[in-house]
Amino acid sequence: MNIKQDLRLLAYIQAFIGFFMGIPTIMAFVHHEKQALIGFAYSYLFIAAFCIFVAIFKRNHEDKSLGTRDGYLFVTFTWILGAAFSAIPLVVSGSYPDFSSAYFEVMSGFTTTGATVLTQIENNPSSILFWRSETNWLGGMGIVVLFVALIPKIGKGGNRLVEAESVGPTKDKLTPKIQNTALILWGIYIGFSIIETILLLFGGMNLYNSVTVTFSTIAAAGFCVKNSSIGTFNSVYIDIVVTIFMIIGGANFALYYKAMTGKLKSVWRDGELRAYLSIWGVCTLIIAIFLFAKNIYPTFLTALRFSAFQNASIITTTGFATANYVLWPTFVQMILLILFFVGGCAGSAGGGIKVIRVVAVVKAAAVHIKQRIYPNGIFPVTVGQNVIETDVLLSISGFIAIYVVTGLIGGAIAALSNRDMMTCFSASFLCLGNIGIGFGDVGPTGNFAFFSTPLKWMFSFLMLCGRLELYTVFAIFTSNFWKRR
Repeated sequence: MNIKQDLRLLAYIQAFIGFFMGIPTIMAFVHHEKQALIGFAYSYLFIAAFCIFVAIFKRNHEDKSLGTRDGYLFVTFTWILGAAFSAIPLVVSGSYPDFSSAYFEVMSGFTTTGATVLTQIENNPSSILFWRSETNWLGGMGIVVLFVALIPKIGKGGNRLVEAESVGPTKDKLTPKIQNTALILWGIYIGFSIIETILLLFGGMNLYNSVTVTFSTIAAAGFCVKNSSIGTFNSVYIDIVVTIFMIIGGANFALYYKAMTGKLKSVWRDGELRAYLSIWGVCTLIIAIFLFAKNIYPTFLTALRFSAFQNASIITTTGFATANYVLWPTFVQMILLILFFVGGCAGSAGGGIKVIRVVAVVKAAAVHIKQRIYPNGIFPVTVGQNVIETDVLLSISGFIAIYVVTGLIGGAIAALSNRDMMTCFSASFLCLGNIGIGFGDVGPTGNFAFFSTPLKWMFSFLMLCGRLELYTVFAIFTSNFWKRR
């Protein structure tokens, strides 16, 4: 590994994150939020000190190409250090009681989880809440992907970094150069962000609310500057706009590029996209019918509105809420719980296991059943028009196994808090899946404030693992990773 080269890039990217802190810093100055302004100043100071240390440490060092292990190490520590430096303003401003709570919040932001420790969100400085939402937006398409898009010095090493941040069964390289691919993806991401902001402004939101809601919607993230999330606005129009853009954020962004280049048939034939929309559509319809039949809502259209929103929020792992769904019938809650283990599409801003993995495993199970009936038959596993190779299926199976075991262990450790079983396992899997809201005490009206400091650090680790899809983080803890080659 090239540790000095990794440190150089880490210094660059921390300064890069600091640059995006400029907007809330200006807001703190304009709105006379003194403590928040001091907090941002401290953050800049720590980032500068880190960059100076790296510059001294790296003197007379010749740059070398990055290997796979460099990518894993760099990406993991980018998120760890980025969250640490970004949490400083939250503590200094007085919005958070301690560093562990602030770190949890920022890690939740960058990983697009949307879980919070705040009980009274609206009482905090507007600049802090804006920075909190901005971390959602930066993490949605990936901090490292944006870094690769805008920093030309990385060169071929950018492939290693992007691959380490976006581990998955499919990776679409839209152009021969990874930097151009990253630019295209972020260009589409920014374009959707602008469109949603404009549409929300038409819905009566002010600019501050429109931008912060957009940050969390298109990133499938879930932070909101209001105590009651999107339900605060009580608007059919806003619910529809946010639902649409949650679905957009949960789909593979590479498909939008294909659509823009005239490959519409290729987009519609995409097996994962069709499965994603089908799962959301069918669950939405079933829940709407059930809510209307049980007289939870007076009309079917009202039931459909709330059902479509909450299903989109869960399957895309956004974590917004317009209703307290823990009061809905148990059957409905079970459907939402199942969606916990689906997630968005590969190449999307959403988290979770990912639709393509779920579909591939289900189809593989069906093929194995068929092979028992016809032992000599050869039946390929396909998702859409793509054949899933055996090695990819093994990788997917391994990922799901690690995912479930990690979530169960996390839930068992969370049980040390003496909370009920649903709360503990829900908290674990919502952090691991970057979902943001769950059941029990971490439902749509709850938060993570009651958990102890050690558990907040554990949940922060789970969020990091989930965002980097387990393998990148766990690889660092193996002995083979540190062996010299």
